[in-house]
Amino acid sequence: MSSNPVAETVASLMPRAKAELTELVAFRSVADFEQFPKSESEGAANWIVDALTAEGFTDVALLDTPDGTQSVYGYLPGPEGAKTVLLYAHYDVQPPLDEAGWTTPPFELTERDGRWYGRGAADCKGGLIMHLLALRALKANGGVPVSIKVIAEGSEEQGTGGLERYAEAHPELLTADTIVIGDTGNFRVGLPTATTTLRGMTMLRVQVDTLAGNLHSGQFGGAAPDALAALIRLLDSLRAEDGSTTVDGLTADARWEGLEYDEEQFRVDAKVLDGVELIGDGSVADRLWARPAVTVVGIDCPPVVGATPSVQAGARAQISLRVPPGVDAAEATKLLTAHLEAHVPWGARVSVEQVGQGQPFRADTTSPAYQAMADAMAVAYPGETMQYAGQGGSIPLCNTLAGLYPEAEILLIGLSEPEAQIHAVNESVSPEELERLSVAEALFLNNYAANSAG
Repeated sequence: MSSNPVAETVASLMPRAKAELTELVAFRSVADFEQFPKSESEGAANWIVDALTAEGFTDVALLDTPDGTQSVYGYLPGPEGAKTVLLYAHYDVQPPLDEAGWTTPPFELTERDGRWYGRGAADCKGGLIMHLLALRALKANGGVPVSIKVIAEGSEEQGTGGLERYAEAHPELLTADTIVIGDTGNFRVGLPTATTTLRGMTMLRVQVDTLAGNLHSGQFGGAAPDALAALIRLLDSLRAEDGSTTVDGLTADARWEGLEYDEEQFRVDAKVLDGVELIGDGSVADRLWARPAVTVVGIDCPPVVGATPSVQAGARAQISLRVPPGVDAAEATKLLTAHLEAHVPWGARVSVEQVGQGQPFRADTTSPAYQAMADAMAVAYPGETMQYAGQGGSIPLCNTLAGLYPEAEILLIGLSEPEAQIHAVNESVSPEELERLSVAEALFLNNYAANSAG
């Protein structure tokens, strides 16, 4: 890769990339303003505004989206008649979870064992740095051959849909011939991968109530209906004995056709404890990329410390349902809601509130942009061929963009390979992957422009 001038430029820019990622990771930009100050997200957004302005972008703007967060937009005009490519990343991050579980502080980028650790290092502040590196490499080697739009979202992790609704209200803003979503990742380090499917999601809160107030378990336990026990039974109805997701009316037997995921490798990647079985049936790829998956992501109930001998009057849970391509997320939401209402025991009162939803996505891999990316990946990763894989996570904006711009080609790449441990403690990014993917993106833009001109 070193004989390529673009690659040489990216290599020379890596110290700057580390310094910039350090600055960006330092912002505690969690878009949940009950937990983290809004000023932290605003600080990260303004950092991006300054970075795009310094690179010569015009029309740089902070977009106030309907969910109360900000996205950052910038436009870099290319040669006359050139194609337009939209580059996407998001600057908001997941909460750090248990900060005590981090080996080094989550909001201080720290190099250790050849990786850079910090919340958002891979997902997805590193994606923004990847875009900047690619553009700088092109500017240093003949110029950027296409018009570039950058959009950096401020609430992707929350699933609150601010940017989707903004884009729908301003459909002209993000128009592009090709869209590069920098928020997925390689199947493993060193194996170039384009993500071709994403599961959608729906997020529900379910409240179960049985009593006017908590009761003494000695005086009333045994006959008084326990809302927490009712909730536990209700949540258990969402899984079969083997752990497969079971929502009444929701198909869960689809097969994945494409790159397979070795079960032992998955155990290593997921850090499954010795002796603990995987859940579900079918191949690992079936379970991750082709089938629905329900997860209880939170429960409101008394903590163990300070618990009293009480029969609980009410209990609440938040449920995430990942929805595979081919299933409409709105229909899945209806089915999950109906299932919860039908399976609550003992006549307990149940109410269901939807708090988030995003449609699944399937890319058209026959498009010319995919060939341009495959050729670029072959140079950035010598000896490797670009693979196609699915991703179990959701990027709701993908379907919004596909609906708004049906002629646009959409590619998904990024830094979130298994070792990155995104959303977990000790998230990290491989600087080698950042370097190689930045080279690949720069070469892709050159290839795409050349193919379009031809």
